[in-house]
Formats: sequence, structure tokens, C-alpha cells
Amino acid sequence: MKHIDKYTIISILSSFLLFSCSEGLEIKSGSMILSVDKDMHMTVELTGNDAPLTEKSQTEYIELEEGTVSDFKLKSRDTRVVGDTTVYTLIGEASMPFGGTIKKIQTISVDRRFPGMAVTEVKYVNESSRDLHVVKWVNHAFRVIDNEDTPAFWSFQGQSTIERADWILPVDSTFYQRNYMGMNDSDYGGGIPVTCLWRRDQGIAVGHVELSPRLVSFPVKKSKYDNYAEVAVESAGESVVAFTQGDTISTVRTFVSVYEGDCFAPLRQFSEYMQVSGLVMPESEPAAFEPMWCAWGYEREATFAEILGTLPKVKELGIKWATVDDGYQIAEGDWELDTKRFPGGDRDMVDLVKKMKAYGLKVQLWWAPLAADPGTKVLKENPDFITLSKQQTPHYITWWDSYYLSPVDSGVVSYSRDLVDRFMKKYDFDGLKLDGQHLNSVHPDYNWKHHPECPQYSYEQLPGFFKMIYDESRSINPHAVIQNCPCGCCMSFYNLPYTNQTVASDPTSSWQVRLKGYVYKALVPRTAYFGDHVELSDNGDDFASSFGIGAVLGTKFTWPKNNPKVKADYRLTPEKEVIWKKWFSLYNEKMLSTGEYVNGLYDIGYSRPEAHVIRKDGTLYYAFYASSFDGDILVKGLEEGKKYELYDYFNEVSLGEVEGPEARLHCKFERALLFQANEVKK
Repeated sequence: MKHIDKYTIISILSSFLLFSCSEGLEIKSGSMILSVDKDMHMTVELTGNDAPLTEKSQTEYIELEEGTVSDFKLKSRDTRVVGDTTVYTLIGEASMPFGGTIKKIQTISVDRRFPGMAVTEVKYVNESSRDLHVVKWVNHAFRVIDNEDTPAFWSFQGQSTIERADWILPVDSTFYQRNYMGMNDSDYGGGIPVTCLWRRDQGIAVGHVELSPRLVSFPVKKSKYDNYAEVAVESAGESVVAFTQGDTISTVRTFVSVYEGDCFAPLRQFSEYMQVSGLVMPESEPAAFEPMWCAWGYEREATFAEILGTLPKVKELGIKWATVDDGYQIAEGDWELDTKRFPGGDRDMVDLVKKMKAYGLKVQLWWAPLAADPGTKVLKENPDFITLSKQQTPHYITWWDSYYLSPVDSGVVSYSRDLVDRFMKKYDFDGLKLDGQHLNSVHPDYNWKHHPECPQYSYEQLPGFFKMIYDESRSINPHAVIQNCPCGCCMSFYNLPYTNQTVASDPTSSWQVRLKGYVYKALVPRTAYFGDHVELSDNGDDFASSFGIGAVLGTKFTWPKNNPKVKADYRLTPEKEVIWKKWFSLYNEKMLSTGEYVNGLYDIGYSRPEAHVIRKDGTLYYAFYASSFDGDILVKGLEEGKKYELYDYFNEVSLGEVEGPEARLHCKFERALLFQANEVKK
């Protein structure tokens, strides 16, 4: 919770003259209407939609050890205009049973550049007769009404946990998910600070708009006995905060938005709002859109001979990147070369990179920063690098069997910068693959040698560590590609400005490849999205899921044989080679990853079969997905009055001619149907 901030703005008009407080008020932003009554209860709705979206409720309140304070009476209000933004200030009071009141000062800001969105901050002043204790504050606690859809709702929920669950999922019957933005497990935390909940006709999104991560939750709840679901933004509630007489506490800046369609539009709007506020997203290098091969098919025991022996086939398939993966180092933290594999030390790595580049390939290096194994040289020499719990025990990264390093410790930063220089300058790698779920967030750090006055400082400043890596890499190679792969996590929004290649990061299904791409296309439309190794998709060969969503294709095949120490079989057999060659050829021909994702034509939740559209060089490319489908699909987004030939470019067959703006096509397919709409010239 933060202290009250002073600000100065010029008052343009006052609503005191227009309304009495007993009447409440309506705040409009685009097609959104936010209604506030005399008890400071609120609803939000879309104009022109007769079906109510939310119930009237007290949406902003605080929970104290002494009880919940939510019965506020609106006492006054004011309206001010600052540039593009109209700021409504509402002042209310809640009487306390032991005497005095809690004052509530709520600002609601609407920016004409972001219609349908309202940003809120609430301050509470203890004007009661007692010192109190705040457990948590709550903003935007809306009850969203079930409109008898099946399922009742679809949702985007941006948390990261060890389950590596879907980010887009139905909410039906009985459901609960906390969506905490701090650490949820030893290795997993952070995410995208937005929750979207929608019906077929309209939806609501809530989130926060601070410029660094905050320890808040976005819980979603539903009971099978209720005709509504609940959303909210809540403070962490993990420690009680003293709230003495006369003291003021403040929430973070949060928002609510309403919209038609699925989560794409509100996520895009959130990202644009944050970019206007100062978090600018990168535009990827052309090289970030080139297809990739990774030596991870040979796993940690990969030999020089295996890597170099595979590269002729890599080049033959039209792949442009090759990645040296985990296993070259002594240990996590000690990133010197393992002399068993590199007896010549740095000279051997320089030689390997040169030989890989001789095939005309760009070369990427895997790295897991901020992790150091117990007993490593770096920790023996720098024991204060690690972060500590309240109990003064090291925070442990279960996956790597490592300790967390502090992202703000000057020694850690300097040591990591030196590693970037070695990788990018001395070894001459073209890019880095930053890997590990631990990259997404860090625990509050109680190591008194770091920042004892604010344990969450390391959590809030983590993005600055990735900015250092990004800036240092590109100072050495202005065209460096920096991939951030927080395995299984919903990538922290605050790390996105410092990567120019997002990734599906160990998807558990083809659906995850597509839904993650969908989210990143909304948030960072100019940043390349890598669909990860195709071997992680359904059946290990679902290129169509990456291709149709506009993802960069990737693979980790082995050739001509596997590493004998690896149990899985990733061999590129002659039968597989035919398929791999066709997909990579099509990818290099069409480069849909550089196209524009077309939003608003289909709903990723309710539309069946699932559908996506990419616009590239004036042509629309459609992708439909289902385990199996036999029926009619709607081809949307065509220009009215124009005729099109629908051409299945993978199977090289015409599906017939149709006329815009919308056409019905009967089709039968398994897994995927991909086609383009070619205008038929008169």
C-alpha cells in the first residue's frame, strides 16, 4: 500500500452545480457507462445492450482486522479536465461503530484516447476514534451476470503457477482462481496484471496500470448456485498494515473496461495505455522472424559432432537459426565452459560458433540468468548475491536445484553484464535464449545487505535486470535477438519491453501454442512470437498451430540419429523430413509471422471451430482448428461486393469461390484447415 501523493491540476468545471449527491452520477467513456449511486455502489454496462452486465454493488472497500468497511455514503464530488483526461473525484464516509468515520477519496479517470476504460485510485483516511489494522483493499469487485451462455463465461487469467495451466479458459459451474501476481510456487510467479471475463455479447476486464509489478491478485469466483461470477483487484493481504488515526492509505492505480468480443481488444487497449504511460514495447528485428533449430533434441550431452553434423540438414530445410542449449557450462551460476566438452576453453566455443556460422546460420546461446547452484564458485566468492526469506534461508529454484540471485544487487548485475559481453562479443553469438520459469518474478528479499527497508524492491525492479541484458546485448550487436522464455509461465508484462522475441515457452498442447500467440499478438503486435519446438505440440508435428497464428516455426530434431543418452526419439526420419520441409518452405514463402493479426472477426472462446486470421500484403489468411470438423464455417472479414477464391495452400487445392463480406463454406477437416482468400479480379 502506498502513501498519498499530492498533485496539482486545473479545475475546469465542477459537478457540484449540476447534481445533488443523493442522485449519484453516470460516467461515460466511449460505449461504457459507469453508474455510481449515493451509497457509492457501482455498475458498468455497454450502451445499446439491453442485457445487464453487472449487479449493483460496493466495488471498492477495505477489509480491516476490526471488520470490513464498505458502507460508504457519497458526500461530495468534483469533475476536472486535464488534457485528454476527465478526472472525477468522489468523497464518501463510512461510520464506525466505535465512533468517527473512514473517509474514502476515489478518483475515476477516463481518457478519451482509451474509450471504454476507466482508471481508479482510492485513498482511505482513518478519521475514527481508534487505530486500525488493514488486511487488504479491494477495487472493482463486480458481480458479472450470467447470460445463460454455454459455458457461462470465457476468461483470460494471467497468473503463473507450477500447473502451467491455460491462460484462456472457461468459467462455468463452480470455479475459483486467485491470479496472484507475486510468487505462487518456489519457481513460478508474475504474469499479466489483467483479468478478462466475457459472455457472447459483452465482457469486463480489470487490472492495474502501475509501471512496475505490484503484489496484487485478480480473483475470479463462481458458484454453480449463483447466476453470476465475481472479479476484483485485491492487495496481497499477506501482512497486516497499521492504519493509525489520521493516517491515509492508498490503493494502486487500477482499471475497469467493458467491450464486445473476447479478450483481445481489452488486452490491446491495456498495452497501448501502458505504452503511452511509458512502457514502450519493442519492434522486432527481421531476424527474429526467421525459423529456428535448437540442439536441445540432443539434450545436455550434445556433442560438437552431433551439432555440426545436423547443420547441413538444418540449412537444407531453410532454417536460419541454430541454438546451443543447456550443457555447455560447468553449472548454473558458473558459466565457464565445461572442460570435459570444451577442453580448449573459450577457444573451442569460438571455433564452434564460427563453424556454425559457416553454414550461413545465425547462432543463439541458451542461458539461465539469476540462478546459481549451491557450492558453485560464484557463490563461494559472493555469498551475498542470493536472496533470502524472512527466515533468512535462501530462496530455492526447484527446477534448477539452484538459489535465486538478487536482480538489483550491484555485484549480480555487474557479473551478469560481463557474461553478456563474453557471450555476445567474445563468442560472437547473434542472440540469447533466456530460459527458466524463475525469470518471470522473484520473491520479496529479506537479505539485509540488499534493501532491508523494502523487501519487495527486488520484485518491483526485476524488469530493470532484463533491460540491462537487452541494452548490453544490442550495444554489442544492434541486431541481436533476445528471447525471454519463462518456461510454462504467463510472461510478466513488465519484462516484455526487454525482449524482441516472445515464445510459447514449453506449451503443454497445441491449444497453448495458439492461445499464447493470441495474447502476445494483442499485447505486443510488433514483436516476433516463436511457437517453440514443434515437438512440444500435439503429436509432435503440429506446425499448423504455429503457422496459422502467425508464429515463428521451430524444431529440435536430431539427424541422422539420436544422442544415445537421450530416451526420447526426435530423429528426422525420411517420412518426417517430407513434412518438415514442406512447412518450413511454406513459412519462408509466406512469412505470416510478419503479418497483422486481424481482431474482432471470431471469438477465441465461443467461436467453433476456433478461428484466426492474419492479413499479409493485402491478403487474408484463415486458420480453423478442431480435433475434427464436418460442417459449415463462416468466412468473415471479406470486402463487400468482391469475389474471392479460397485456396488451401498446404494441400494446394481450391475450396471454391465466395463473395464478401461474409460467406458460408462447407468443409471437413482433421486438426486444422488453412487457406487464403485471393481476390478474383474482374
